[in-house]
Amino acid sequence: MESHIGFPPLTMAVFVGIALGALLLDMVTHRNDKPITLAGASIWSLFWVAISLAFAGFLYVQHGPEAASLFVTGYALEKVLSVDNLFVFMAIFAWFKVPDGLRHRILYWGIIGAIVFRGVFVAIGTGLLAFGPWVEIVFALIVAWTAVMMLRSGGDDEGEEDYSQHIAYRFAKKLFPVWPKLYGHNFFVSRKALEVEIQKPENKGMSLAAKGGIFATPLFLCLVVVEVSDVLFAFDSVPAVIAVSREPLIVYSAMLFAILGLRTLYFVLEALKRYLVHLEKAVIVLLFFIAAKLGLNATDHLFHHGISIDPNTSLLIVMAVLVIGILASVAFPEKEDTSADSSNQ
Repeated sequence: MESHIGFPPLTMAVFVGIALGALLLDMVTHRNDKPITLAGASIWSLFWVAISLAFAGFLYVQHGPEAASLFVTGYALEKVLSVDNLFVFMAIFAWFKVPDGLRHRILYWGIIGAIVFRGVFVAIGTGLLAFGPWVEIVFALIVAWTAVMMLRSGGDDEGEEDYSQHIAYRFAKKLFPVWPKLYGHNFFVSRKALEVEIQKPENKGMSLAAKGGIFATPLFLCLVVVEVSDVLFAFDSVPAVIAVSREPLIVYSAMLFAILGLRTLYFVLEALKRYLVHLEKAVIVLLFFIAAKLGLNATDHLFHHGISIDPNTSLLIVMAVLVIGILASVAFPEKEDTSADSSNQ
């Protein structure tokens, strides 16, 4: 029988202190809008694992081996279930053509939102998840469509100059004022600043909406899409982790530490993509797989056809496709660069 630990003040204080301290350290360390190197991302990934294991050790000392075991189990499960999110994040950034140096900023604030939403989900249990299957079907179609867009773009990740034709911009423009260009690393920009901006020659012909003192930038639109994707993936992971333990503190802390580590794990994959020329093709394949997995799991909940993909099988497929992408890059290195060089001669 699972022991009840509740919300002891010391455990709460240690949990909040570790989480806030690590977040502040991360914010201070990554203030500049520069891409994170593979070495840096790897070190930070190890750092988050060490932080999580340290909290597990505290639970072991303070509440016994059962509490520590439940935390580690929930942490590992959330990590495995969230791997799909990494590839969807990569697709979202490719879709918005966000410069490498700005991706950490979006993920940082996206994780802050995820922490809040996970807390809400854990607090109300699985009741909110009744809408999951239908939402997952829609999201599966969006993921598949995004993979098609990545395939058609041919891996062009250069930043957009003008987002006025982007579907997210056109939709958001109907809801609130949006500036169609990046403005530094800002999510919002004031009308006063834009009145100066539209005087520049490169912005000739552009105008501002009649109303609104604050305008959202494409970076904010990207952040919203990242947040929505994370919430939708939570429909799968929250019930799974709750099934491991009914202790809210264990569930929430396990999910939080896994999510924080997931962000730096993304940059390991992103950095590898820059060095391994065929890894992006593997990512596109995985996006189609994720869409199929979401669709099968959701329709199984709705129609009980008995066909679904469990987390262990999903992880094996993800690892196999990534290994194939890495081996292809080793066997056929820099193929695209070679053709580009010959065309320039």
